[in-house]
Amino acid sequence: MPPWLEIGGLEPLERLVEAGGSVLVVIALVAMVLFSLALERVWYFRLTYRRARRALIARWAARQDHLSWSALTLREAWARELIGRLRRPLPWLKLLVALCPLLGLLGTVTGMIAVFDSLAMTDTSQARAMADGVARATLPTLTGMAVAVVGLLFTSRLEQIIRREDQRLHDRLARAVEESDA
Repeated sequence: MPPWLEIGGLEPLERLVEAGGSVLVVIALVAMVLFSLALERVWYFRLTYRRARRALIARWAARQDHLSWSALTLREAWARELIGRLRRPLPWLKLLVALCPLLGLLGTVTGMIAVFDSLAMTDTSQARAMADGVARATLPTLTGMAVAVVGLLFTSRLEQIIRREDQRLHDRLARAVEESDA
């Protein structure tokens, strides 16, 4: 057995399941995937994309023909391919953002079913137990909404960066031709 399991390495996970149910663990896993994709996009933009953009601009400036229809079509195809690589994970990010509130709602519904089931079993109306159960049942919704809001902020910022980079790429390609002609 690994040492972190012997010391109680799973205790936070056990408390998480106890506080909000197993759906909360699923939301945590979705959040980890969402934020891993977000971090990957930041690294891609800072490292790989900028190098690829410089290489594309140099390749375009090195061409002899910049004015023909085929040259302009090629430039547009190259630009779309590069921006397409930047945009590639957006559908997955949007899917994960949309999934989080739905998972939170699922956790709330299953938690409320458990609360009502336990109240039906005891035949006593304990207001304190019911309030505690309702509070625990709404925790997945809160968590799902919080993850979705942060994911939505990142996704909209990424879309803004992609729009800006698309315009900048076209401007830099045009400027590279002007500088090579001068």
